[in-house]
Amino acid sequence: MEWVEFKEYLSQVTDLDQDSLHVYAALLIQLGAAALLRRPVAHPAPWLAVLAVLTVNEAIDLGAGGRGIEPWQILGGLRDLLNTMALPTVLLLAARYTPGLLTGPAPAAAAAGAERSDER
Repeated sequence: MEWVEFKEYLSQVTDLDQDSLHVYAALLIQLGAAALLRRPVAHPAPWLAVLAVLTVNEAIDLGAGGRGIEPWQILGGLRDLLNTMALPTVLLLAARYTPGLLTGPAPAAAAAGAERSDER
């Protein structure tokens, strides 16, 4: 089974369109790359792993027809790229610039907050 056929099969089995599958796959790749590379999601490496896998996927999609590449295919690939990278980008930026939003307050800050509420 070729890659394009596998993606179509996966879409049918899960009853999800390929755009939705791209988003789920991007999150799995980002989290998997973070674990594999032992880097936090706030580090750019997991995000870059998603971009690399997505670029390869889009290149395979463009070459799948065996014909010349049409302008609409390039536009569709760019749309896929932007749509798929949106959530990993949000996750990267949130983890990097507002980590407490994802993890809650740091233990020291939480303990200081608890002490202040006890003093009242």
